[in-house]
Amino acid sequence: MTDSEEPMIVPGTMSELAFNKYKRWQWWCLVTLSIAFLIVGQSAAVILGRFYYDQGGNSKWMATLVQTAAFPILFIPLFTIPSPPEASTSASSSIKIILLIYFVLGILIAADNMMYSTGLLYLSASTYSLISASQLAFNAVFSYFINSQKFTALIINSTVVLTLSAALLAVNEDSDEPSGLSMGKYIIGFLCTLGASAVYSLLLSLMQLTFEKVLKKETFSVVLQMQIYTSLVATCASVIGLFASGEWHTLHGEMKGFQKGHVAYVMTLVWTAIAWQVCSVGVVGLIFLVSSLYSNVISTVSLAVTPIAAVIVFHDKMNGVKIISMLLALWGFASYIYQNYLDDSKARHAQAVAKSHNDSPC
Repeated sequence: MTDSEEPMIVPGTMSELAFNKYKRWQWWCLVTLSIAFLIVGQSAAVILGRFYYDQGGNSKWMATLVQTAAFPILFIPLFTIPSPPEASTSASSSIKIILLIYFVLGILIAADNMMYSTGLLYLSASTYSLISASQLAFNAVFSYFINSQKFTALIINSTVVLTLSAALLAVNEDSDEPSGLSMGKYIIGFLCTLGASAVYSLLLSLMQLTFEKVLKKETFSVVLQMQIYTSLVATCASVIGLFASGEWHTLHGEMKGFQKGHVAYVMTLVWTAIAWQVCSVGVVGLIFLVSSLYSNVISTVSLAVTPIAAVIVFHDKMNGVKIISMLLALWGFASYIYQNYLDDSKARHAQAVAKSHNDSPC
């Protein structure tokens, strides 16, 4: 897509307001930056999370906590990235409503992170990533009911293909569970990752709805504020879970037993936390700038990259079932991309017709 072409923007949504508010080059820079944050952050976070478990880490609540604990670093871009002046908007929603939304979203994020942590504990990084690709199928459903996203033949095709991709891994007898875990734990990991993918897709749609119907603001700072406040709630919930479960008692022994040493243990957790925040900024940024669907599509690109990285870093097995599953996931992703291309072409054509009509003499 060239700079002279209009990107795919859904009329009447927050993404249209964001595009109109920023200059074209600013909008493209923010979208490109968000995509880079999402892909790099998610790939690094998954690899580091698997490394934590492989080297002796065993606390699911600690793995959950680090997914949001680094949110204070977001205050840096919040006060340094300039935003264009806000235009007047309709009456702001009640602060109580906004706080309630942040609280609910934060609790959902904590629950989602816990399911992902459990899934990554019982699955290899490559299997985990391929199952997580099913989030696109869930997002199609939630976007239809919550964000008025239309179903098309390509979206239905993508949903079915991604479902088949996850189902193949579910029945894969030659699975490579970490540390020789039982099939029962493999199934738990599969179900937790699948459930986390569904909750993640729901979160994206709810965030998009919040931007459009509740916050009604047109600056990038609102993206960071959303991430900061929901991460604060999720972090508090994770800390409560860490202490309530008693896992905090095991952390000292876990650090001593970490195969790469104390420093590596701390740095693994620190960089995992940073990577998740980088990823989250990219996710929420794309929701604000484009749509929850587009954010999920780009997230799937990362999930397609992670299994390759896992083979290189952890020497995960890539048997025939996994290869077929990856190809199906890429097929589903390609269907979404092509649908986006068709929507973009249709939107640009309609805009050109409208402009021609407005420019014509009465």
